[in-house]
Amino acid sequence: MYDGMLKDRIEAGILLSEKLKKYQNSDTIVLAVPRGGVPVGYVIARSLHLPLDIVLSKKIGHPSNTEFAIGAVSSDSMILDKHPNIPKKYIDDEIIRLRKLMKDKYELYMGNRKPLDVKGKNIILVDDGIATGNTLLASISMLRKKNPAKIIVATPVIPYDNVPVFEKNADEFVYLMASKYFRGVGGFYEEFNQVEDEEVIHLLSLPIAD
Repeated sequence: MYDGMLKDRIEAGILLSEKLKKYQNSDTIVLAVPRGGVPVGYVIARSLHLPLDIVLSKKIGHPSNTEFAIGAVSSDSMILDKHPNIPKKYIDDEIIRLRKLMKDKYELYMGNRKPLDVKGKNIILVDDGIATGNTLLASISMLRKKNPAKIIVATPVIPYDNVPVFEKNADEFVYLMASKYFRGVGGFYEEFNQVEDEEVIHLLSLPIAD
């Protein structure tokens, strides 16, 4: 396991690429979580000669406390915890609203390109760090419905207590640091600037692999 501070997201991508070498030139797609996961995912995709796409999912917040997630939604699937007293109309409206947001976001980042078909392929799901990991777990659940061969989660940093959760939910879990003294993802990077939409669009437009 890597010990110390990461310089930036590019170094994180390089170090993760070394741990993912066996997937080089294979039937594998890198799926990055915008925005912070895209610079990391770009480096991995370029290093391993793999295609790059993004994965978008959003949490559905509780009507009385939107920070509290009652489920999550992607462009074509949904998971929902059991909350019998929440009106169905609220959930339906939220799904429509969040899907519209994600559709607009995907078009902003990817233009008119269609999402890559992940059926039967390995997926490397990349973020620049995991805190609670709830949205990422939702993404895993929703990607499973598309029948990929294997889901590999790759992240530079994660709280130590959350490692078993991802080892259980992913087919393979690759990380650099699991800290018992987690102080936010940014605390493990020397440079952890906000990744802007423009940078995401630029990275996703660059040629990577055939």
